[in-house]
Amino acid sequence: MNTVELGTQATDRAVNANDADVPFIRVRNLTKVFLARKSKRMRLFPGRQAAKGFTAVNDVSFEVQRGQIFVIMGLSGSGKSTIIRMVNRLIDASDGAISVGGKDVCSLGPTELRAYRNQTINMVFQHFGLFPHKSLIDNVAFGLKVRGVDKGIREAKAAEALRLVGLGDRIHAMPDQLSGGMKQRVGLARALATDAEILLMDEPFSALDPLIRKEMQELLIKLQRNFKKTIIFVTHDLNEAMYLGDRIMVMKQGKDIQNGTALDLLEAPADPYIEEFVAEVDRSRVLTAGLIARHRHVGQPDGPVRPSDGAERVSEGTVLHELLPVFAAGAERIGVVDQQGESIGIVTAEDVFAALSPKGFSNAS
Repeated sequence: MNTVELGTQATDRAVNANDADVPFIRVRNLTKVFLARKSKRMRLFPGRQAAKGFTAVNDVSFEVQRGQIFVIMGLSGSGKSTIIRMVNRLIDASDGAISVGGKDVCSLGPTELRAYRNQTINMVFQHFGLFPHKSLIDNVAFGLKVRGVDKGIREAKAAEALRLVGLGDRIHAMPDQLSGGMKQRVGLARALATDAEILLMDEPFSALDPLIRKEMQELLIKLQRNFKKTIIFVTHDLNEAMYLGDRIMVMKQGKDIQNGTALDLLEAPADPYIEEFVAEVDRSRVLTAGLIARHRHVGQPDGPVRPSDGAERVSEGTVLHELLPVFAAGAERIGVVDQQGESIGIVTAEDVFAALSPKGFSNAS
């Protein structure tokens, strides 16, 4: 079977877009009120009692850039899942606006809405949603079949997507032959195969065992480096949010309490609610070498200090937990490089320990 390259269109759009600073997804004053079901008494006497309801999302605004992982984090009932269901119009907003690529999602008619869901956006659920009577390749190819894609092409794309998530040798297996982690890999493959620009991920890893969950998080980061999808990821786990998110919006009782980077939340919590959340975060598995290297040299007139020849080098996404053994082995400084291999600067053991302290970067030199 011929290999079909996946994600090319979306990656090219993300890399070549001239509007890199223009939000791809823009949400303004989004509100959702679920009205109480009217009783027979209320139908008989409609003027006797005003309709009551529950405000699940209350005046929420945010923006997501192309190729960004935007995490919506909050406890159960905070409104996070309701938001992504409004983004793909599984439920309609009570008020506010949602635009994707400049298009008003809330005003899409039935035909446009089908095209939007079929081509622009895809959803990865917590509970997999696989067809039990279909093989893995047929499950992954199903979205392309709905589009009317030729059987040979859709099967080739599905097989390639399964290869990318590590299931290339199981394409004819049935869902009941897979573990939970494997089933979630199939869910990711299905989203990749359709080449949708936007992935909505509703607590996709929360039902998995901790080790499998970590593997899936690492797989998502690896895939994202290659395909640069625009992802809205919902979770109730702050460590997961900080590990995955380029930006994080913390929700409480339907409202957005703080929206920023992991570093923003750690170093400048907006209120005691956020402060209480981040108090238990494992900084060593959230903060990265790139964050420290960039922070360390902000404002220095000569720019970042370059690593000396022969110095250990790591990528900017390396978490501090992985640097500790290197310093324990005697290294004095570690060079940090970006995805293109260009030097960002260095980090020292003192930098790392300062960043891991409760006061964070305020202790850093």
